[in-house]
Amino acid sequence: MRKIFAVLAAAALTLAACSSKNTTTDTTSGASSADATVKLVVGASPVPHAPILQFVADNLAAGAGLDLEVKEYTDYVQPNVGLDAGELDANFFQHLPYLEAQIKDRGYDLEHGVGIHIEPFGIYSKKVTSLADVAEGGVVLVTNDPSNQARGLKLLAAEGLITLADVANPTIYDVKDNPKNLQIRESEAPAIPVQLPDVDLAIINGNFALEAGLVPAKDALALESGENNPYANILAWKKGTKKIAAVKKLDELLHSPEVAQFIKDTYPNGEVTAAF
Repeated sequence: MRKIFAVLAAAALTLAACSSKNTTTDTTSGASSADATVKLVVGASPVPHAPILQFVADNLAAGAGLDLEVKEYTDYVQPNVGLDAGELDANFFQHLPYLEAQIKDRGYDLEHGVGIHIEPFGIYSKKVTSLADVAEGGVVLVTNDPSNQARGLKLLAAEGLITLADVANPTIYDVKDNPKNLQIRESEAPAIPVQLPDVDLAIINGNFALEAGLVPAKDALALESGENNPYANILAWKKGTKKIAAVKKLDELLHSPEVAQFIKDTYPNGEVTAAF
């Protein structure tokens, strides 16, 4: 009887050990599976950046081992503040000249990928249907951030409304000739579409034009050219991020043929064009 009991006890211990080993193996396997997916929190403008990221999240991210959370911002300041503070793993809302100006002014330690898409700047009006009809002394709004202000002024110059001093990034103080004595005023970029009915002309960033329901190809009196355009939007991240491999994988996905096709299908009139 004692021998039988001893054998049964030994068998029970063996089964318990096997069960414990299997449980440990399963748990470890589950942890490894979870670790294989990296979550990235990415800041973005509502249009068109957030929909592009959401397309990646819904169709491409899982296959690349990524779990994307898209956090929307309606201004051009907080996405870099959040990225620098570690609240975001990356952001997607700006072009390189703007990022370079922010790094210089605020001391951010950020890196970036290459251009993903372009949103053409446009000149809009609710008062005239042709730039030739702009009144003497008409009010023109441009954004107050330096890189985009230069971009808007160059568009005005390209359309013959003003001439500019020969500087890389002109401001409103670099206007040399102003035949119609236009009153060029500054405003926050997100507010310009709201102010459009009250001014003669407004230079509006492509993403804010889309958010305001404007169709650049139809509503703009003039659009900047997309050819060799230096203002392609980019993905940015903080130097030294522990998630650099995942962030660079996201950057690869944003340059995929699938994303290029999504942009083309979503914006068939050229409101947004792929830059790759």
